[in-house]
Amino acid sequence: MVDRSAGDRPRFCDYEGSDYRTAFWEGQRREYEDIAERIALHKLLPVDGQRIVDIGGGFGRLIDLYDGYREVVLMDYSTTQLKDAQQRYGQDRITYVAANLYEAPFTPNTFDTAVMVRVLHHLSDVPKALQAIHRLLRPGGALVLEYANKRHLKALVRYLLGRQKHSPFDTQPWEFVELNFNYHPAYIQQRLEATGFSIERQLSVSHFRIAPLKRLVPARLLAALDGLLQQPTARFSLTPSMFLLARKTQQGAPDLAQQLFRCPRCGQNSLAPCPVDTLTCLACGLRWTTAGGIYDFREPLA
Repeated sequence: MVDRSAGDRPRFCDYEGSDYRTAFWEGQRREYEDIAERIALHKLLPVDGQRIVDIGGGFGRLIDLYDGYREVVLMDYSTTQLKDAQQRYGQDRITYVAANLYEAPFTPNTFDTAVMVRVLHHLSDVPKALQAIHRLLRPGGALVLEYANKRHLKALVRYLLGRQKHSPFDTQPWEFVELNFNYHPAYIQQRLEATGFSIERQLSVSHFRIAPLKRLVPARLLAALDGLLQQPTARFSLTPSMFLLARKTQQGAPDLAQQLFRCPRCGQNSLAPCPVDTLTCLACGLRWTTAGGIYDFREPLA
């Protein structure tokens, strides 16, 4: 995992070359977190639509939740992660896109729903990230967002006992290690509203993220208990992970039949498939590879 930044581009993490699926999820005692997060997503995610984009979706852990959508876009900066997903799920209904969220290569107002889980904490510029998501959603479109909560119960206890210097009451983001941020719920709410989103529902997730407890209690039972608590405890925001459903408040008629991609550099909807395995921007002349079934908008071809 490396820091990707250039010039005035905000910093973000790149998982290129990592074995994230097996090193972090599979066989790593995170079955409880996976099931609890799926329970939350079942509660928040609109069940169907035309287009959905999973931002930072990596190896496609959550793709099976999107069966009600006609077109699924899996976007990540890492082609390693996207190739892993491609080998597991194939090309049917799924479009694989390697891109930087801050320069998302999508036509504005083109998605019904955007999902971003376990990604925001790796982004250094939250306002710019939310603006990018707002731009790609249609009017009234849904954003299902997860963020790491700095005001969770364990942080409060540690701070009050003098075992943690950084205040969980401070509303500003806390970068506790490089490109790993925790956020105060008030900060996230303020940034969403300032961007043009209205929060419809929030859930507290991962109440039992405690290693000894996860070893003693079966993951499905622990996740089921978590699911029962997610809504009643949401108002207190005391869990390490918070999920929410927000809507783009801008009004207007959606136009989901339009071209999916636009040039991420000049912003024009003038990409043409030429030559082979390439999209060429007829406006600025930049070319982007589509080799191997992955639309790679990270850097233009030489």
